Amino acid sequence: MSQTLEKPTVEQAVQETSQAKTPQAGTDDSNNQDDNKAANKRLGILLELLPFITPYKKVLIGAVAALLVTAGASLAIGQAVRQLIDKGFVGGSVSDLNSAVIFLAVITFSIAIGTFVRFYLVSWLGERVVADIRKAVFEHLMGLHPSYFESNRSGEIMSRLTTDTTLLENIVGSSLSMALRNSLTFIGGLIMLLVTNLKLSMIVLASVPLILVPILIYGRKVRALSRKSQDSIAEVGSYAGEVIENIKTVQSYSREDYERQSFQNEVEAAFTIARKRIKQRALLIAAVISLVFGAITGMLWIGGYDVLTGKMTGGDLGAFVFYAIMVATAVATISEVFGELQRAAGAAERLIELLNEESHIQNPARGSEQKAVDASLHFNNISFSYPTRPQQKALHNFDLRIEPGQSVALVGPSGAGKSTVFELVQRFYDPGDGSVILGQNDIKTMQPLHLRNNMALVPQQPALFTADVMHNIRYGKMDASEAEIIAAAKAAHAHEFIEKLPEGYNTPLGDKGARLSGGQRQRIAIARAILKDPKILLLDEATSALDAESEFHVQQALNELMQGRTTIIIAHRLATIIHADKIAVMDQGKLVASGSHQELLKISPLYKRLADLQFREDRI
Repeated sequence: MSQTLEKPTVEQAVQETSQAKTPQAGTDDSNNQDDNKAANKRLGILLELLPFITPYKKVLIGAVAALLVTAGASLAIGQAVRQLIDKGFVGGSVSDLNSAVIFLAVITFSIAIGTFVRFYLVSWLGERVVADIRKAVFEHLMGLHPSYFESNRSGEIMSRLTTDTTLLENIVGSSLSMALRNSLTFIGGLIMLLVTNLKLSMIVLASVPLILVPILIYGRKVRALSRKSQDSIAEVGSYAGEVIENIKTVQSYSREDYERQSFQNEVEAAFTIARKRIKQRALLIAAVISLVFGAITGMLWIGGYDVLTGKMTGGDLGAFVFYAIMVATAVATISEVFGELQRAAGAAERLIELLNEESHIQNPARGSEQKAVDASLHFNNISFSYPTRPQQKALHNFDLRIEPGQSVALVGPSGAGKSTVFELVQRFYDPGDGSVILGQNDIKTMQPLHLRNNMALVPQQPALFTADVMHNIRYGKMDASEAEIIAAAKAAHAHEFIEKLPEGYNTPLGDKGARLSGGQRQRIAIARAILKDPKILLLDEATSALDAESEFHVQQALNELMQGRTTIIIAHRLATIIHADKIAVMDQGKLVASGSHQELLKISPLYKRLADLQFREDRI
């Protein structure tokens, strides 16, 4: 079925969804008033999911048609009950009894068929819509600026991507259908009540305002607590994920009991909020049921009196009771589903916040990705502060030219701004002042994808995936052949140890490459960069985790790879970069000197001090 439908693109869904402004609800008790104001909008936030539903109009129409059939058939049961009582039981006619029973059987069969179609289509729609939402959220996350992930924990983001979308799946695929079906049943039953007996219907209608009051009062509280509940669940997941990720640190400091207690506190805090939410929902349901069935009891007493006095037939009373119970059940179900919808509104709000998050790195107009580059770089008088540290300058009036094919090493004490240069050249951030020029182009005028395709990074802490060795190296060039991958591994001096792994190149590496040593992980990262064959190499202490013999071999491989390529090297060990074409000395975000190793020993006191310290240690 899905193959025949026009699916929305993720970009279209995000664009349509982001047009609506999402209310910002707080998570502290001090924000209860704000939550209640947001709750006044009731379920309006769910309307922002319409861009994900409207592409599947045929399924939606089919589900609504099946819904109308089942609702109409359900209402017809009341007429079958009236015929069964008045003509079958009271009238004493066997043929009328048979007709009434057959009529009831046909209605039942129609309800069964309609329910099957409705359940299948609505469940399919729920699965499909949530799958599209997950893809939209994940794709949007892939384009967000890195600073977003500095201020938002990955565990909370994953909770929104999994737990919140699962909740929406239940709502779209089940609860929403129940709400619509019971709304139709309520309206149809109410009409039939008026047609059957006007006086008794007034009793039912008089109770409706009383039933709506608890729905409005408790519904607000349920929504506010639902948002808090989702946030608290995300906190639990984030905390657990962080502890597990750093389990070796936890165990080495013997903090297992501390973390157990802290996690218990997080879980109990989430449970406390969930308990309040459940209490409000339970009160809502209990209040509605009490009012509804209290009204039915009063109606039965009056209706029974009218039957005994001959003012209405037993069949009319039976039909009226059936419709009254149908209306009461519908109201009770709606009140219960209303709580679920309020909870879904909290989940939807968190997801919409993600989709509405704008990246600080804006893409230029289409077509700019075709710009050619000659691999020269110019850091043109750059000043920059990280968004999370706006008062502290990471770079200040930094100006450096790098010619095509030139190797330039960045040296200086920790915090000098060396890593920031790498962040800016890859356009993970944009400078506050100045510009980064690649070839003849300001990198702000280039598509980030095209820009980064010209570069390869070998970081100090290599990022490896849990997949096998083959996948981790192929990440540098996804269409590479097995022969190319092996060649890259050999060039990085990684082939030998890879062959000794249990399954060779098909060996899974575990979480963050946990099955490999630090030096082995770094050589895998170097092989990945070699496979990419970039114009610009970014080496961030690329040999720091290697032993002396491995460093020698890898340095040879890097020297070959650097030929004809622009290379920027971050190095603390000066012995590895003394043959660089140019060495740039940085301190407190500024370029304080540049030149060859021998030149800097004469003109830069900072560089001479660093060299004296390191080479003295090497002699020792």
